[in-house]
This record gives sequence, C-alpha cells and structure tokens, in this order.
Amino acid sequence: MRLFENIVCVVTPGHEESAPTLARAITLAQEHRAKLSVVDVIPRVMIGGWTPDSGPSMGEALLEVTDERRRALREFVEPYQEQLTFQSEVLAGTSFLEIIRAVMRNGYDLVIKPAENPGILERVFGSDDMHLLRKCPCPVWLTHPGEKANYSRVLAAVDFDPENPDPVEDQLNGAILRLAALQASADEAELHIVHAWSAPGEINLRLWSEEPEQPSVVENIAATHESGLQELGEQVKTFLGRDDSQALSPKLHLVRGRADKEIPAMARQQAADLVVMGTVARTGIAGLLIGNTAEAIINQLQCSLLAVKPEGFETPVGFG
Repeated sequence: MRLFENIVCVVTPGHEESAPTLARAITLAQEHRAKLSVVDVIPRVMIGGWTPDSGPSMGEALLEVTDERRRALREFVEPYQEQLTFQSEVLAGTSFLEIIRAVMRNGYDLVIKPAENPGILERVFGSDDMHLLRKCPCPVWLTHPGEKANYSRVLAAVDFDPENPDPVEDQLNGAILRLAALQASADEAELHIVHAWSAPGEINLRLWSEEPEQPSVVENIAATHESGLQELGEQVKTFLGRDDSQALSPKLHLVRGRADKEIPAMARQQAADLVVMGTVARTGIAGLLIGNTAEAIINQLQCSLLAVKPEGFETPVGFG
C-alpha cells in the first residue's frame, strides 16, 4: 500500500541527527516507491536583513552562504545516492515557512525532519517544529534525537465520541491507523492503539442521583468507547489484509482519564519509539488549528512523532 508518493527530508549537514533521519526517509521512499527530495534551510539569522532591495553586497553574501551550504549538502548526501536517487535543494529564510512553501510548490505529501530538541527539560520539539505541526498541510514526521533504524513499538492515538460520530474524525482516525500499522508492519514492531475516555459530569451524577444503579451509566459509557475502539482495531485488519494483521496483532488500550495525561503516560509505559496522532481540531468553517489537547500531548512526548491532519486542512501560510 502506497501512502506517500513525494517525500521531503529536511536536514542540516554536520548535525548528527540528520544522518539517521535521512536513512529513515530513504527507507520510507523505498517502501512506498515514492520520490524523495532532501532540503537544507539557511536560517534567516544567517542572512541578516537581506531582501531583494538590500543592495548587491547583501545579495552576494547570500549567494556565498548558499553556495557553501549547497556544497556541504552535496557532500552529505553523496554516500546515500547509492541507495536511492533523489534531488537536493538549499532554501533560505524562516525554516518552517520555507518548508511549508516548498510543500505547496512541489506537492510533497510528507515532511520528515529531526526534532529541534531545544534543550528544555522534558521537551523534544522546538518552536519551528510546533509551527510545522500547526500549519504544514501534509503529515509531519519529527524524529527523536535517538532515532533507531527500526522501531520496536508504534503507538497510534485515536479520538472519537461514540455519541456524536464525526466524519472528519473518522477519516483522521483511519489515516492515523493506516500510517501506524504500515510502519509497525515494515519494522516488524508492536502496534499499540490507545484511546482515552471520560464520563463528563460523573461526580454530579453520583451526587444528585438517588438511583442505586447510577454507576451503570458510567459502565455503559465505558462500553460504548470500548466498542468503538474494537471497531477501529478491526479496520486495521481490513486494510492490512488477514495475514498481515494476524502477524501484527494490534494491542488495544482503553484508558480512562484526560487524553493529555493518559496518552503520554501510555507512550512512556509502552516505551513507544513512534507516536502517530492527529494534531488539529476544527474551530469552525473558516479553518483548522492545532488543538490544545494535542499540543499538550506533544510537549510531553519523548519519542518520534508522526502528526496527521484531516482532509480539507488549508495552511495559513502564503508565498508572500
């Protein structure tokens, strides 16, 4: 099954995280029979206040820096060209903006890059990473500084409301499960599917109800969530095929509590190498933004992340 056709890998020659990320991108391109481009971005701080009107000296400085980075990029990717033929390019400007513009220009359907690892306690993903997660129109794969050649455990985080089915949410869950299952299958890794649920107003129900059977209300809510999770587990069998799904044998985790607490805890408990999850919540017809819950989860993860957006997402980034 091909889920990607045109992948872009963002690297910085000389940074140790770039080599395992490029190796992962090459493996993905081979598995999905996809095209691959490798991009390096010259940060705006390196080119100062250069604009087309800044004068020839600033323009020449930009060209000099760009030529130097092109040489470094060619030297970096040369050993990998034996595994797969791909294009390389150097961009200049604000990193997340230039990456998103490259996605729009070239029709990339996956961005893979090393996480920034800003050095903040318990934080793997930095400012540019968060901008990409919020605004990039295609899936974003951020590799952990300790990226492994093969994952051992992949965790898919799904969300749904059994009482109020949402077609957008259903589509997003399907995309999450496909990506997680295919990656787990490719790496012969365990696949874990987690869903966090809660019973809104449970305390009030118990306080004010005189019905002795009231606790069964919570049990019924749990049962509907369990049924929904089982249905999603069956979806994996459908699109993987009987033999592959039996070999993969997804493990389902129905956890009670807030998603922003329980999902990072499950990722730690299972020692997940990759978490696949959705990152946006609808805020009305005008568009989609990253959800507060998703952002809280991301900020607690200590592993690689593959972030997916629903169909219809439109980036706020333009070419200006």
